[in-house]
Amino acid sequence: MIDYPRAGKYGVARWVPSWKLVTGLFISFFGGMVAVAGVGYALVSVPNVDETANAQNNVYYWANGSEMVATGGETNRQNINLTQIPKAMQYAVISQENKTFETDSGIDPKGIARAVFNMARGGETQGGSTITQQYVKNAMLNDQSQTVSRKFKEIFVSVKVGAKLSKDDIMEGYLNSAYYGRGAYGIQAAARAYFDKEAVDLNEGQCAFLAAMLKGATYYDPAGSTSIDPSGASPEANSKRALRQMQDTLDKMVEYKHLDPAVRAKYTKLPDWKNPRSNNQLSGQVGYLVDLAKAYLINNDIVSADRLQQGGLSIYTTFDKKKVDELEKSVQKVRKANIKPKERPKTDKYVQFGGASVDPATGAIKAIYGGEDATKHFTNNADATGAQVGSTFKPFVLAAAMKWGVRDPDLGESQAQDERTVVSPKSLFSGENDLKIKTYDGAIWKNEEGKEWLQENDGQQSYGTPPKYNIDLREAMRESVNSAFVQLGMDVGLDKVKEAAMDAGLKENSLAGTSFPSFSIGISDPSAIRMAGAYATFAASGEQREPFSVAKVTGKDGPIYTHKDKTTQAFDAKVADNVTDVLKTVVEKGTGTNAQLSDREVAGKTGTTDGNKSAWFVGYTPQLSTSIAMFRLDDDETKKNREFLEMFGTGGQEKIHGASFPSEIWHDYMEQALKGTKPEPFPTPEPIGEIVNDVPTPTPTPTPTETASASPTPSPSPSESQTSPSPTPTESCQFDWQCTGADDGGTDNGGTDGGVTSTPTVTPTGENGNNGNNNGGIFGGPAG
Repeated sequence: MIDYPRAGKYGVARWVPSWKLVTGLFISFFGGMVAVAGVGYALVSVPNVDETANAQNNVYYWANGSEMVATGGETNRQNINLTQIPKAMQYAVISQENKTFETDSGIDPKGIARAVFNMARGGETQGGSTITQQYVKNAMLNDQSQTVSRKFKEIFVSVKVGAKLSKDDIMEGYLNSAYYGRGAYGIQAAARAYFDKEAVDLNEGQCAFLAAMLKGATYYDPAGSTSIDPSGASPEANSKRALRQMQDTLDKMVEYKHLDPAVRAKYTKLPDWKNPRSNNQLSGQVGYLVDLAKAYLINNDIVSADRLQQGGLSIYTTFDKKKVDELEKSVQKVRKANIKPKERPKTDKYVQFGGASVDPATGAIKAIYGGEDATKHFTNNADATGAQVGSTFKPFVLAAAMKWGVRDPDLGESQAQDERTVVSPKSLFSGENDLKIKTYDGAIWKNEEGKEWLQENDGQQSYGTPPKYNIDLREAMRESVNSAFVQLGMDVGLDKVKEAAMDAGLKENSLAGTSFPSFSIGISDPSAIRMAGAYATFAASGEQREPFSVAKVTGKDGPIYTHKDKTTQAFDAKVADNVTDVLKTVVEKGTGTNAQLSDREVAGKTGTTDGNKSAWFVGYTPQLSTSIAMFRLDDDETKKNREFLEMFGTGGQEKIHGASFPSEIWHDYMEQALKGTKPEPFPTPEPIGEIVNDVPTPTPTPTPTETASASPTPSPSPSESQTSPSPTPTESCQFDWQCTGADDGGTDNGGTDGGVTSTPTVTPTGENGNNGNNNGGIFGGPAG
C-alpha cells in the first residue's frame, strides 16, 4: 500500500514521493490531529470554578462609607456582577489583552502557534492566552505549572468554556478572579485597594490603570515593590511603566472604537491612588469593631457564621471613625499621664478601660473602646467586662419611682401594687449613714439568715437634716447617697426597678441580686454599650432603641439587610425628662462636675463599686450618650477564676471614683466628638408626682452580732465578712464549666476569623455576687 521507495523508478526518482503519497500522508496527519482534538475535546468538561477563586473577604465600612477593613477570608476578593463593572473596565482589558474576545472561540491560534514554537526552542510555554484562557487558568485549573500537558489542557478547556459559557459570564469571571496586586483578587478588591471606592464608580482612566496592573503589579504599582526588586521596581520606575501602559490602553480603546477621543483626552496622568494598607489591619480598635459587627449579624440571625466565612459581603457599620479615634485618644491620654505599672506595679498593673457611645436618635453605636489592642487583649471591654456599674444604676430606681410610684404602706401586697403614689424629685428620703432598711410597709428587711440590713454611704457620711436626715431625691442623686436610693427601691419594689432597667435597655442576664436591697445601687454588670444605650433612652425623652452596629449588608446579588428603626416608648417623656433634669444637677454641682462641657447641657452619673474595684461615668447630651468604665483585672484571659482588684492608690489617687479618671475621659472625648455640632438644650420637664415624706425615725446602730451591715462604702454590696445580700457564686456558678461565661453573643461562635475571639468572662467572687454575664451581641440580639 505504501510504494516508497518507489518501485520501477531509478536514481533520484526512486526517492521522490508521489503526489498520491504526499496527499495521503497529509490527509492522514490532519485526520489524526482532528481525531486527537475531537477526543481531547470530548474528554474534557467545563470544570467547576476552583474554591480558591471563590474565596473572598468581607469588607467592613465606616459609617461614612469609606472602607474600614477587608477580612474574614484568606483571599482579599469580593465577587460582583458584571452590571457592577464599568464597560470601560471590560473594554480596557479587551483592548489590551484580547481584541477579538467578543468573536473568538476562546483560543488564539496564532498565539498558540507562538507558544508551540517557543516550546520547540526549549522556552517556557507562556503566551497565546486569550481572556478565556486566562480565566480558565486563574479560576478553574489548580495546576499553574508551565508544562506542555497543562498548556494543552488549558487549550481544550478554553475551547469548551468558549462554547458553553456566554461572553458576559467569561468576562465577569475573569475580572473577579484576576490578580491586581496589593493582595487584591478581583476588580472590586482592586478598586478599594488602589482608589478606596466601589468598582462601579471607576472612571475610564482608573479602569485603564487597573488593566495595566494585570501585567504584573510588582512592576506597575506606582507605590513600588522595592522589597522584591530594589532597583527595578522603584516607585519612579513603576510609575513610568504604569503611565505608559495606561496610555497605551486608552489609545487602543479609542482605536477599537470603545472610547470617545474627547473622553480619552481627559486622562493624561496617573489617577490619584492610595497608599497600600498596613498588613496588621485588625490591630487597635478595628478588631473590636469587626467582632462587634459580626456578633450583631449572627446573634440577630441576619447572616449566619457559615455565610460570613464564605465572604463576599459588604458590611456597612454605624461606627464613626473620628469618634472611635477620639475615644481611643482620650483613654490613652489619661493612661499615659496617670497609669504607671512599672513605677506602681501593686496599684497600677492590670488597669483596663472600656467605653461606648450611642446616638439617642437612632440607637446607632458610634464608637467603642474595647481595650488597648484587639490583637493583644481579646475581650472587648465595651461589650463584656463583668464590672459592676455601681451608682450609675440609680437613675433606673428614680425612673421606676416616677413611672409606677411607691406603694401605700397601709395596704396589703396585692392591693399596694395597684395603689401607688408617683414621686416627685422633691420627695424626701433619709440620707442617714447606716440606715436600717425596711420593706415598703415599714417592716425591717431581713435576709435569709434573719439579719437586718444597714446601708452605709460613701465615706460613712450622713446627708440631710438631723434627726431624720431628710434629703430630697435630687440632692440624693447629686451626692450619690446610697441609703436614700436603697430605701426608695424597697418602697417602689425591686421588681419595678428591674423592669425600669430593662425598659431602658439593659438585658435581664446582666442584672444580679434582684431581690436584695443592694440591687438599687448597682451590683449588676451591664456592658458599656448597654449603659450608654439605656441612658440614651432618657436623652431621647423615653424613646428606647436597641443599640445596633450594622446599618446595611449587601452581597453579590444586592441588598441582604437594611436596619429599620424600632422604637418603643419605655417611659413617658415626663418621666424621662425629669430623670434628665435630676442628672443635670449631678454634673452642674454634684459628683460629676468634671464632665461639664463648653456651652452644652450635660446629664450624667458617677459610679463606684465594691471595694473600689470598678468606677464608671455615664452621661449624655441630646445628641450623644457615652459610658466609660475603669477597673483592674489580670489581662491573662486564659486564667480561670480571675478576680477584680482594688484600685486604692491606682494612678496615684487615694481611691478611684467615677468622678476621677472615667469622667475625665468622658469629658475629653465628648468635647471632640461633638465639636462642630450645634449645642442643643434638653427638654424642659413637666412637673411630676407628689412629694413623698415618709422617712423612718433613725434608730441606734445595732451591734455586729445583731445586724448585717453594708460594706464600707462607695460600694453597693456588702463585704464578704458580712451578710451577702446578693447571690453567691455557689448559687449560680456551681461547676467550672458554668463559671467560664455563657458567651451569649458578642463573640462569634461560628468559626469566623474576624481576628478577635472573646474569652470566658470573669468568674465571680463571693464578695459581690457578680455572675460575670457576657453582654456580647447585645446590639439588638437575643444574647446579653
